[in-house]
Amino acid sequence: MAKTEATLKSNLDRLEPLVAKLREAPIRHVIGGERPAAAETFETHSPTDKSVIARVALGTAGDIDKAAQAATKAFKSWAKWDPDKRRALLHKIADTIEAHAEEIAVLESWDTGQPYRFMSKAALRGAENFRFFADRAPAARDGLNLPSPDHWNITTRVPIGPVGVITPWNTPFMLSTWKIAPALAAGCTVVHKPAEWSPVTADLLVRLCHEAGLPEGVLNTVHGLGEGAGKALTEHPQIKAIGFVGESATGSAIMRQGAETLKRVHFELGGKNPVIVFADADLERALDAAVFMIYSLNGERCTSSSRLLVEASIAEEFSARIAERVGRIKVGHPLDPTTEVGPLIHERHWGKVCSYFDVARTDGARIAAGGSAHDGPGGGWYVKPTLFTGARNDMRIAQEEIFGPVLTVIPFKGEAEALELANAVRYGLTGYIWTNDAGRALRMADGLEAGMIWINSENVRHLPTPFGGVKASGIGRDGGDYSFDFYMETKLVSLAKGTHKIPKLG
Repeated sequence: MAKTEATLKSNLDRLEPLVAKLREAPIRHVIGGERPAAAETFETHSPTDKSVIARVALGTAGDIDKAAQAATKAFKSWAKWDPDKRRALLHKIADTIEAHAEEIAVLESWDTGQPYRFMSKAALRGAENFRFFADRAPAARDGLNLPSPDHWNITTRVPIGPVGVITPWNTPFMLSTWKIAPALAAGCTVVHKPAEWSPVTADLLVRLCHEAGLPEGVLNTVHGLGEGAGKALTEHPQIKAIGFVGESATGSAIMRQGAETLKRVHFELGGKNPVIVFADADLERALDAAVFMIYSLNGERCTSSSRLLVEASIAEEFSARIAERVGRIKVGHPLDPTTEVGPLIHERHWGKVCSYFDVARTDGARIAAGGSAHDGPGGGWYVKPTLFTGARNDMRIAQEEIFGPVLTVIPFKGEAEALELANAVRYGLTGYIWTNDAGRALRMADGLEAGMIWINSENVRHLPTPFGGVKASGIGRDGGDYSFDFYMETKLVSLAKGTHKIPKLG
């Protein structure tokens, strides 16, 4: 206990001067390496105690235009950088991020409400993203040799140009690097529009990139609202592509807004992901994975296993064990290292999550654990980890993305019904299958409508693998060369051997 209290005090002591500095002056945009004063600002609040963290520049279409112009100008030289030189710089950015790991962790926790136990790794994961794509930069342009009888056909890839990156409010630092690092490695320049609910570490990221030596205009950051700066970015003719992480409805709006300029889009959107547990599974491991994948990160992540489909013969016992575990989850101050669930990001989101408690009751589900707000330290936007049982797949709690620490249990009687229930939602991001029958695992994986499937595992991130969903969960894939496929154009060069006959006309 003494060590825990000491760590909490240390984190609070580290936070105090950082927030004091943020309150001295508004967080500004970064455009072409400069920090112009903003005509208007908005406030960002900590979900822990509702206090103002900082005032933030409110971006306009004019700010986006200046950023797009800066990115276009910088692209002319950045795209021509020697790939090995680019690799070295991106590694230096990773080093700089790691050197500020504690600063990033406490600011991210305070800005988002995410527990420090998870955010302490945010900087390391962000640095890992830069290192991974840095090492791939020298080979990013590599293509294929596709000879035909009369020609040598060679493909290569070239950066698409200035791109827009719009990132979400959950784990913003890591997700920003997940998008920005491959764009820079590919040779693109970036205009970044962070989420307005968690803008603090986005400003820190661009500062660290410039500290490491990133040229002016290669990474530009414009803060603001989706309907203002976000819309202007998706419509700007000089922005060649938009990478977006967020809600499915917003993805649809971005696609409409970018249609006029035929903008390439990559969307990582919502999910209502099933974890499917068969009676023959290793139930201890399945229990651990099911609890972790919905209640870690406050349940505010797209890959969370928010629906537990469990075989009927074990459903009652397995649900009871889940409920027992949920009741023991520690809700508390996000900077306390023992906290497992912190406050939700914002009052509006907190209200949305809490509204599903009445929805569940009205629709006839049972609240086996939680089901109410929580009086947490600081008086912020806390909610009790919640478990719904007695649910049907047609209930709103089983169909809609709640995006909080809320799990819905639905029993099934066999493999066919499990697959039918799993696919009977509009989303298709991930699926988790627990069984010791290898044939069943393969059949289920083949039938699941999801972009990513883990068998006998929680979501374990491996950077070279494709990351993305189907249906309303997204378009395109991140990770490895899949990211370069988005940020680069493939070009064919065909060299004639002089042996083929050319048709004559006239």
